[in-house]
Amino acid sequence: MTEISGYDMPDDLYYHKEHTWARVEYKKVRVGVTDFAARSAGDIVYVDLPFEGDEIKQGEPFGKMQSAKWIGELYAPISGEIVSVNDVLDRKPTLINESPYESGWIIVIRPSNLEEELKDLMTHETGLADWLNNEIERVRAEAEGV
Repeated sequence: MTEISGYDMPDDLYYHKEHTWARVEYKKVRVGVTDFAARSAGDIVYVDLPFEGDEIKQGEPFGKMQSAKWIGELYAPISGEIVSVNDVLDRKPTLINESPYESGWIIVIRPSNLEEELKDLMTHETGLADWLNNEIERVRAEAEGV
């Protein structure tokens, strides 16, 4: 696990600029939200999950996540068909806060254009640290009203 500015950002993941991650698992892709997104949102109280069989497109919303202070959309890092949804989040949405990269995963996708779309995502080798540090500064400035 690699840490960037105090946030866990695992090496084996691909990251979308809207704070979702993608883990390639053989011919499927597991998706969740980053440690930064989970901690910034506060305790998650509700997740609006999509349905198995739904088709999603890279960069488009597929659900929503809500905390006491925030409601935000979840964006697809990869296009494809949803083959699994983490239904445990209906009963325990705080799993996203507790374990964003393991038990707090959100969906699993059968990708439709994996090789091409992975090129559009960030890794530790392709600028993830700079992006995250810019996001931290952006959120800090918003909080201070700058």
